[in-house]
Amino acid sequence: MKRRTATAALCAALLITATTTGAAVADGPHGGPHGGPPPREAAALTGTAELYRSAGDDITFTFDAHLAAEHGDDPLRATGTFEFSHYLNGEGARAKADVDCLLTGGDVAVVSGVITDSDLPGAEGRRVGVTVHDLGRHDRLGYSWAAMGSPAEGGELPRCVSSAPFEKVKKGTGDFHVVPWQPRL
Repeated sequence: MKRRTATAALCAALLITATTTGAAVADGPHGGPHGGPPPREAAALTGTAELYRSAGDDITFTFDAHLAAEHGDDPLRATGTFEFSHYLNGEGARAKADVDCLLTGGDVAVVSGVITDSDLPGAEGRRVGVTVHDLGRHDRLGYSWAAMGSPAEGGELPRCVSSAPFEKVKKGTGDFHVVPWQPRL
């Protein structure tokens, strides 16, 4: 009988030690709950690609847009930047925008932002939107100025508004990556 009691007491002590040690490790300063990986961001659009144009236009888009996990229910809390440029025969313009909205669903993302730096007169301070369809090596892209005219002209564009992704990415250049948004509904 003493042997059973001693064995039971030893097992209980080991179980208590394992439980408290595991809880201390799980609640450590790194990682997510219970020691797992940190929570993934709620949504993202990253990458760079050139667009295909038969006339040889040099058109590039670059995205670094993120919606943090803690802001997952509010796409207007997205942060980051995106840049675009369009040149043909040495003439054109470039712009950089600060992200003010990011919505993603599956492999499609819509991002908008306010232009903070551009060599296109009148573009700074204007909001533009871009849509990306992440199709691996065959990504597609659309932009608000396809219907609204030059980013330097026209009325105020609402956040997270763009056009359908009608442009084709130049072969071998598309590396857009969309992290799908999964809001709590």
